[in-house]
Amino acid sequence: MNLDIKKKWQQLADEIRSHDALYYQQDKPIISDAQYDTLRRELEELEKTFPELQTPDSPTQKVGAPPLEKFAKVRHSIPMLSLANAFTREDIEEFLERIRRFLGLSEQEEIILVGELKIDGLSFSARYENGKFIQGLTRGDGEIGENITDNLATILPPQLHGNFPKILEVRGEIYMTHENFASLNSTLPEDDKFANPRNAAAGSLRQKDASITASRKLDYFIYSWGETSEKLGDTHKEYIKALGHLGFRTIARFFGNWRQNFIYTLHSLNDIIAFYEEVHKERANFNFDIDGLVYKVDRLDYQKRLGEVARAPRWAIAHKFPAEQAVTQIEAIDIQVGRIGTLTPVARLKPVTVGGVVVSNATLHNEDEIKRKDIRVGDTIVIQRAGDVIPQVVSVDVGKRPANSTEYKFPEVCPICGSHAVREEGEVARRCTGGLMCEAQLVERIRHFVSRGALDIEGLGEKQIQAFWNDGLIKNVNDIFDLANKADIISAREGWGKKSLKNLIAAIEKSRDVTLEKFIYALGIRHVGEVTAKLLAREYSSAENWFFEMKQLASDTTKREAVNNIHGIGDIVADSLTDFFSESHNVEIVEKLIARLSIKDTKIASSNSPVSGKTVVFTGALTKMTRAEAKERAENMGAKVASSVSAQTNYVIAGDDAGSKLKKARELNVTVLSEDEWLELVK
Repeated sequence: MNLDIKKKWQQLADEIRSHDALYYQQDKPIISDAQYDTLRRELEELEKTFPELQTPDSPTQKVGAPPLEKFAKVRHSIPMLSLANAFTREDIEEFLERIRRFLGLSEQEEIILVGELKIDGLSFSARYENGKFIQGLTRGDGEIGENITDNLATILPPQLHGNFPKILEVRGEIYMTHENFASLNSTLPEDDKFANPRNAAAGSLRQKDASITASRKLDYFIYSWGETSEKLGDTHKEYIKALGHLGFRTIARFFGNWRQNFIYTLHSLNDIIAFYEEVHKERANFNFDIDGLVYKVDRLDYQKRLGEVARAPRWAIAHKFPAEQAVTQIEAIDIQVGRIGTLTPVARLKPVTVGGVVVSNATLHNEDEIKRKDIRVGDTIVIQRAGDVIPQVVSVDVGKRPANSTEYKFPEVCPICGSHAVREEGEVARRCTGGLMCEAQLVERIRHFVSRGALDIEGLGEKQIQAFWNDGLIKNVNDIFDLANKADIISAREGWGKKSLKNLIAAIEKSRDVTLEKFIYALGIRHVGEVTAKLLAREYSSAENWFFEMKQLASDTTKREAVNNIHGIGDIVADSLTDFFSESHNVEIVEKLIARLSIKDTKIASSNSPVSGKTVVFTGALTKMTRAEAKERAENMGAKVASSVSAQTNYVIAGDDAGSKLKKARELNVTVLSEDEWLELVK
């Protein structure tokens, strides 16, 4: 396997992770569901051809995205998986054949499925004990979700009725009707309006203030379950019916007026296709968005035998709808700069109705897409709402093109800050290199700079950063350290009392003492995550030495080769560092930061350390140090800290309430240490 294949995999994986974060964490996707599905299928095919590329942290092995820092993290008692997608009759036929082969069923043995609407919202898990609602979580990454208990309490029944199990965990979807979506958007400023009901539902649910969630008129339905102390049936239909009797709104209620069936039962491929076509025809009459159907094996014993693969169960699949289309005209092409610097072309359209929604903008994705379709201002085009989210251009009617039409030239500089807009080899996106001073990226850059893995400034969340930026109190990351001089202005703002202001200033002062690796990571340089920042810190030891070398990357090829030769770092990171430090304003900001912060030199781990070269895993709750402190200390002593237990693991350090990792360590005969035993070992 050559380097180009590895780079292609890395670029696809990074792009998908970026889109996962935008969709699952920020509720602000910048591509359609269909385009995202194409990226994921491309990565899956690459890993199928080159299995050695597939790693445990590959997007193909993950569900959703990690929980946001503003919410407490809670592990799901049973993982919340995603679903594989089908788009054609052949895909469904393959799905049925896979089930038949896996279960060893003959052609004569019937596989009964249930068909459900796939409503476009935000998935959640809710736990009830003795009939009382006690905890609510988002899907998160499938293993760990965000604690949204207070928010869900404004939507779900607080107490069940009837013969309920002692422990019951249900899974469902939060969504918003078209009427409530339009009503909410009419009350919001232009910049804060939601693009679609799904984003509105997700953004409304994931509020720190539950009273905002309560005011947003959200709805829900239950489509599945997790942990239960008692069995509620032998089939999926029986379970859903039982959940309805306990007081939940279930997926079944959407079939009440439309069909006589409880949940539609599917006995064959022909049944499935007929069901699909009828719902597709009726979907415009629903008062909520759906982007397809879900088919599940009805028998629970079959579900258990089928199990799951990677991120999805073998016994269920999502059947996606094709996009709806319309014809209109391009009046202008604008370039939007995203929060991470991506330049995205947007077509401004003559307004047209698509699927019951008035559309005036459409994404053009990137410069290759514009060139491939030869899209120009003035063109008559066919647009579609793929996945009912972001409209995109399908084709151009060249026969109706104006006589004075000219080819569109994609800008090579950022329209916001004037910095170079570079396109990395093998990538489709062009990105602004303005980094720390581009206004389009500033809020995101500052948010990253103060995040827990970086300078960790408590009390300076996205909401506060946005407000300070809007009022001109922060224009770049250096301005954070001048906020103490603006205490009078801040204290006059709503929500800022003496205590909260004092805490913020104290947190800012505390953050001045920072390790080199966290400082490098905090700068938000593309492709420089926590692991890469650690490698750079170990290589260059001090901030002054690192900064001196980085400034010369563009002019001195030997310096660039030195970065490229660091074990674990290659061309992609070297290119990214070169681009970043080629912009004089980035250099100026970093220079000022180094002058005003106390950046600790990186200690080289001693080879005499008892854990040097060992692989360790921390699990459970530690009481004498935080997980971050434990990890940093172990790595400073030359150990490798892993997230999962394997035969290569040397030590598992088990804190309170250690779970599956401790169990696996014992199965593999890995040495297990208590927190005290670990501290004794590394003292």
